[in-house]
Amino acid sequence: MKPAKAALTGLLAIIAALAAGHLVAAFVGLSASPYLAVGNAAIDLTPSWLKDFAVSTFGTHDKLVLLIGMAVVLAGVGVAAGLVSRTTPTPGTVVAIVLGLVGVVAVLNRPDAGQLSVLAPLASLAAGVFVFRHLHKETEESETRRDFLVTAGLAAVAGIAGQVLGSRTDVEGSRQAIGELKPATPAPEVPINADFVGDGTPSFITSNKDFYRIDTALSVPRIRAEEWALRVHGMVERPTVLTFDEIRRRDLVEETVTLTCVSNEVGGPYISTAKFIGIKIGDVLREAGVKAGADQLFSTSDEGFTAGSPLDHVLERGLIAIGMNGEPLPAEHGFPARLVVPGLYGYVSATKWVTDLNVTTFAKEQGYWIPRGWATRAPIKTMSRIDRPKGLSKVQGRTVVAGTAWAQPKGVAKVEVRADGGPWQEAELGADVSDSTWRMWRIELDLKPGSHTVECRATDKSGYTQDQARLDPIPDGATGWHSISFTVG
Repeated sequence: MKPAKAALTGLLAIIAALAAGHLVAAFVGLSASPYLAVGNAAIDLTPSWLKDFAVSTFGTHDKLVLLIGMAVVLAGVGVAAGLVSRTTPTPGTVVAIVLGLVGVVAVLNRPDAGQLSVLAPLASLAAGVFVFRHLHKETEESETRRDFLVTAGLAAVAGIAGQVLGSRTDVEGSRQAIGELKPATPAPEVPINADFVGDGTPSFITSNKDFYRIDTALSVPRIRAEEWALRVHGMVERPTVLTFDEIRRRDLVEETVTLTCVSNEVGGPYISTAKFIGIKIGDVLREAGVKAGADQLFSTSDEGFTAGSPLDHVLERGLIAIGMNGEPLPAEHGFPARLVVPGLYGYVSATKWVTDLNVTTFAKEQGYWIPRGWATRAPIKTMSRIDRPKGLSKVQGRTVVAGTAWAQPKGVAKVEVRADGGPWQEAELGADVSDSTWRMWRIELDLKPGSHTVECRATDKSGYTQDQARLDPIPDGATGWHSISFTVG
């Protein structure tokens, strides 16, 4: 067999295998797609330092980069399998079987896999072996070209059909049917002087489309509110199950909350603020009757992610949120419901697509990130950042430095700024909306033309001033004063 034909044979076998698995997964659960299951397994097995590198390097595009990287690797494996099988199909067949078994193992280890989920990787295995052996046979050039075109066409149709059918759950229709969410206790209006957008800070309320998203879900779970339920169990006197309608019929509260990702480097972007609508977790748990000795609320999402939150903190501050900025939660932010717990980093408190609340102890259960080296309890650290000027920029005219500070749930008392290592100067603060939200600041500096370096630091309402020492996010959040260098023209 010619090298070009051999390489194309292996590549088409890989494509056909993935397409067949994706098509079958559309009927047994999209998470059973071997491509997605292996990708999710890769995320689960990724060491913390590599995950942190991916987030810091690629940001919210880290999952897209992973999928593209997997596609490139699989394409290379397919081409190599074809090239080493030029005289006999046996090596390529073995490669197809091994890849199929990898898919089977990955699917069987998915926490959200159903009983029929294994059908998807088995279909992938069968398709890969059949296509490889079929295309490997010696035929006339015209017949070979026809077989290749037919295989490529069928694989494309199967892959597209799998994606379309797998996405057929009408999540948006379910969201629209909910209509307007009217809280019995609305959040106070945000004062117009809460931010300094004209000076370069973000708007105080982050729009849903701009709200940061960091999670482990390779594909966004698609759940209709009508089919969703939340199980509450564990160390409680009265286990219960709540439906979406039962939550909505309760007196809803609205709270303005700033959420922060532990992956944020000093000066990082993974922090946003929204008005969340929902019910108090504390009310639900007190109705269930928490037993003595419990110290953790262990939450699980539909796609298998888990998080452990300090029970006392959740009882005081936590929300089961079903709305965000006046509308039902967007699918990518947890629809139908998620947890929102002010004052804790998201990896221990902000479970999206939540379906299970287990009242337990830290000794019995560990959340997803704890065995991977992250801290068990993760209170948000007092921090601040400079939003304007941007680093290495050139400033003309007056020098306004503006930024953001946060210290949930203690609140920000003051922000100080200094230029070129000089004396600290106190910045003007925006309106104090809530101790559970960020606070904007600005200051005008009298700087001479030339290069300058500006630093900032925040002090919370307990009197604590953020640490100067630069520490990486692992294991419990970054520390350090944010600084930028720029030129005054």
